[in-house]
Amino acid sequence: MRILEQRLDEAEGDCEKRGEVTLIPETLDDLWHLKHLIGRDDIVTALTYRKIERDTGKVRPERAEKKPVNLSIRVESVEFQKFSRRLRIKGVIEAGLEDEKGSHHTINVETQTKISILKECWKSHHLRRLFESRKTHTPAVLLTIEEGEAVAGILREYGVDEIFAVRGSSGKIAGRGEEARREFFGEILRQLKNALSDDAKAVIVAGPGFVKDEFFAFLRERAPEIARIATKENTASIGTSGFLELLRRGAVERVLRAERLATEARMFEKLLEEISKDSGKAAYGFDEVERCVQFGAVQTLLVSDNMLTAEEDEAVREKVERIMREVEQMGGEVLILSTEFEPGKRLKRLGGVAALLRFKVE
Repeated sequence: MRILEQRLDEAEGDCEKRGEVTLIPETLDDLWHLKHLIGRDDIVTALTYRKIERDTGKVRPERAEKKPVNLSIRVESVEFQKFSRRLRIKGVIEAGLEDEKGSHHTINVETQTKISILKECWKSHHLRRLFESRKTHTPAVLLTIEEGEAVAGILREYGVDEIFAVRGSSGKIAGRGEEARREFFGEILRQLKNALSDDAKAVIVAGPGFVKDEFFAFLRERAPEIARIATKENTASIGTSGFLELLRRGAVERVLRAERLATEARMFEKLLEEISKDSGKAAYGFDEVERCVQFGAVQTLLVSDNMLTAEEDEAVREKVERIMREVEQMGGEVLILSTEFEPGKRLKRLGGVAALLRFKVE
């Protein structure tokens, strides 16, 4: 995220700041961050396109033209569309076209779109997300492979998106020998090159057995430029479980230092471990976590990001934000998990709030 200008003043109550920030999202991850920064009743300003009716005096009116115009809208909803690579911000026109003030409009924000966000209340988690998003993040392709099957995903800050799968009959491969295997590897390489032509700059080749080693050798022979940015890892499985295994074991951190996402996977795994042991060192569900906060017992608070969006009930959102402030004031850590990624989805099913505790609360 490239922040161009900040005009922030001190605020009262539970707000850290109030004012306007002008920025440019540079990656798909930045658009995802913006989805969680922009809330209902914020004012968003950007260059957009609006149909302009022209009165020509003709009996049959001419088709309205779309003209570029700098519009400000009061936000009603925000939708992150990762497949079309854009953010759709819907709201009511506040400024830019005086004769259409009060009309509804949608601003489509893509990477490299300059926008300004005016908030009456920038809370601490907003500012934390805003400034952490300025850190450089290099997406990586996680390629998991075994005999006759390969599944690849691209690692982003919000999770792992599956981008392709190549499947073949292992019997067929065995029957045709080396020729079939090279065809299988060749198709994987073709799709891998397409993925890397996007914005990924690193590759992790993982899986059980020796197939990953053979593919890595194939990579050195056929695409040395990719082999130079690739590493190998052992996993017990492929696909989603293989992706999670790489994150859980810290393999991704070693390659990319993707600390935030890897931390989410590890901390949620730790939560499940404490729950399964019935150690009393974990809590989940709003009421149980709130009780532990009152005792000062929370070491790490886990919150699913849907609890902080405009889609959530305002009263619930305010309670969650209050708990977050109290945990931080008592020296605890707050970790917001993406519901685009499996640990965040599972936390959402647990009620959206959970905690790892310093001590057992009776």
